[in-house]
Amino acid sequence: MSEYYWDTKLDYLKTSRFLYFNDDYLEFLIYKVWGFTNPIKIIDFGCGLGYLGLKFLPLLPKGSTYIGIDKGEKLIEEAKEIFSKLPYDTEFIVSDVEQVQLWEMKYDVAICQALLLHLPNPKEVLLKMINCVKNNGKIICIEPHWNSCMANFYIDELEEFKSINLGLLQKLYRMDKNRTGKDGNIGIKLPVYMRELGLKNVSSRISDCVRYLNPDLCLEDRELLYNLLCNEGFGSVCNNLDNAVKGLVNRGLTIEEAQEQVESENYISRCFREKGLEYNTIFAPTMIISYPTMIISYGTKE
Repeated sequence: MSEYYWDTKLDYLKTSRFLYFNDDYLEFLIYKVWGFTNPIKIIDFGCGLGYLGLKFLPLLPKGSTYIGIDKGEKLIEEAKEIFSKLPYDTEFIVSDVEQVQLWEMKYDVAICQALLLHLPNPKEVLLKMINCVKNNGKIICIEPHWNSCMANFYIDELEEFKSINLGLLQKLYRMDKNRTGKDGNIGIKLPVYMRELGLKNVSSRISDCVRYLNPDLCLEDRELLYNLLCNEGFGSVCNNLDNAVKGLVNRGLTIEEAQEQVESENYISRCFREKGLEYNTIFAPTMIISYPTMIISYGTKE
C-alpha cells in the first residue's frame, strides 16, 4: 500500500496556513459573523494536523468539542500529540472522508479547509457534511480559487520581464477538472453547490490575508515568508524541462503552450529562489469561505 501523500507533508502543513489567514479575521468570523456564543460540537473533514481546532478552540465558548477526521495515520498521530498538551475536548479519527459513516444530525458545525479541491466527487463529501449536522447547524467550507490566487502573486522586480500566462493556467485548471473531477477553483463554485444540495441563505467571504515579502522585514521574518512561498511552489525550479513539457502536454496543452508555460514558470522560480529575499513580493491567496445561515439537509431535514 502506497504512503498517503499528506502523511509525507507534515512540515509543510505545520507552517503553510500562515499564508492563508490572519488570526484577527478568524476571530471576527467566529464572533461577529457566525456568532458562536454557546458551546458547540464541531467536526473537521480532512483535519490534517488539526489546524482549525488550534485556531478555533481558544475562541469558542468553554465546553466546545472538536472532532477531526483524516485518512492520514501520521497526521492523526501528530494531531493527537499536539492536542494532548492542550486543555481542550478533542477526538481524532483515522478514516477516509469519502468513505466514513457518521451519525446524522449529531454535530453543530461541519467544516473543511482545502479539502474539496482534492476530491474527484466533492459534492458527495459536501452532502456527508450536510447530513451530519443538526437542524440550524452550520456548514463552513474554506476552499481556494486558483485562478485568482495565481493572479495575486506579484514580484515588483520582475514586472518588466517574462510573466506567467494566466490564460494558459486557467485552461490547464479547466482541463484538469474535466479529466479528474478535482477542481482547484471549487471555492468560487461552492455557494452554487450548497444551494443545489438544499442549503439556504448561503453567504461567502474571502480571507483578507495578504503577505508582503520585502527587504525591510527583519531577517527572521523574511526567511520565514520566503521559505513558505518557496514551499507553495513559487521557488520550485525544474531541472528537467523536457519532462515538464511532456507532463503539460499530457494534461492537454499544445507543445507550444507547454513550452511557454514551463519557460515562464521556471524563469520566475529561478529568480525568486536566487533573489527572493531581496525582492518586493506580494501574495494574496484569496481563500473563499462559504457558509449558509440555515441548514436544510437534502433529503433528510425539513
